[in-house]
Amino acid sequence: MTSKSIYQHGSPNRTGVLLINLGTPDAPTAQALRPYLQEFLSNPRVIEIPRLIWWPILHGFILPFRPKASAEKYAKIWMPEGSPLKVHTERQTKLLREALQAQLQNPPIVEYAMNIGKPSVATVMTKMQEQGCERILVIPLFPQYAASSTAAAMGNVFSVLNRMRNLPSIRTVKQYHDHPGYIAALAQNVQDYWGVHGRPDKLIISFHGTPRASLDKGDPYHCACQKTGRLLAEALALDPNQYSVCFQSRFGKAKWLTPYTAVTLEQLGKEQTQRVDVICPGFVSDCLETLEEIAIEAKNTFIQAGGKEFHYIPCLNERSDWIRALADITCTHLQGWLDIAVTEEAAQLSRKLALEMGAKD
Repeated sequence: MTSKSIYQHGSPNRTGVLLINLGTPDAPTAQALRPYLQEFLSNPRVIEIPRLIWWPILHGFILPFRPKASAEKYAKIWMPEGSPLKVHTERQTKLLREALQAQLQNPPIVEYAMNIGKPSVATVMTKMQEQGCERILVIPLFPQYAASSTAAAMGNVFSVLNRMRNLPSIRTVKQYHDHPGYIAALAQNVQDYWGVHGRPDKLIISFHGTPRASLDKGDPYHCACQKTGRLLAEALALDPNQYSVCFQSRFGKAKWLTPYTAVTLEQLGKEQTQRVDVICPGFVSDCLETLEEIAIEAKNTFIQAGGKEFHYIPCLNERSDWIRALADITCTHLQGWLDIAVTEEAAQLSRKLALEMGAKD
């Protein structure tokens, strides 16, 4: 537990919104990737293999070699402003803040943190407390709940809370995989792309994969992905043969959720499919898994197998309809909190009275 209390008498009584994304290395270098991968792959929510078995694999085979390979991939998609995931998350945070300021009388403080890397959840939650946030709504930027993503982020939040003396009130958003605004933004994103580039023979709706064992143990992620895919296809008026829901990013030799995106694209290429488009609704910001794994690697898989034309449809990123949907999700979960406000005059009076009664300054 932290020994120093952040509480001050007469401080503003504010509401905060904390967006959490997965995270990103500080630079596209092996030196930066090693601590990032070590933190990520050491999380028991991410890798559920027993430590006695996993630790020798992680430290003996993965960390000595994978950082260099991962750094080369990051270098291909790195933006002048930095990591795409961080750049888009920063922009989304700013746009959400502005949207809430425009529509609410007492808008909340809006910040973002990364579950892995910087800015850390601990740093940002401490900052929000220092800004007077007595209430914090936590929104992981993962539309579909999974123990390895959403629960990992929540676990980080609760770990930080466990070290705080003066706890804020906390609300959390589990998922929004079927939120009407989110689905509408996805559909409009596809329609806008098709309006410029034409339509494909097949739309691949690709989600990040998880081990099949997670589903067998009760993780609802697979069902959430399937529902998002179905709702998106319905919004686009697609027949079942015009789209496929697939899973990417398989890691290791264990069986993961199927069908695999790479295998599906290879088969479509062998069938000499004229054109496929791929969209990744599980990511609200473009990142390594979309810009490198899909837009580069998956494209090569399809073309080399005999496919003709490959299109990657970007993530929602800073689309205005997505920001409106995120603001709607936020306001829904803030109900009751937005009516709680303490004016500066009331705060100063409270402080004066507390000091007169012997409170510590």
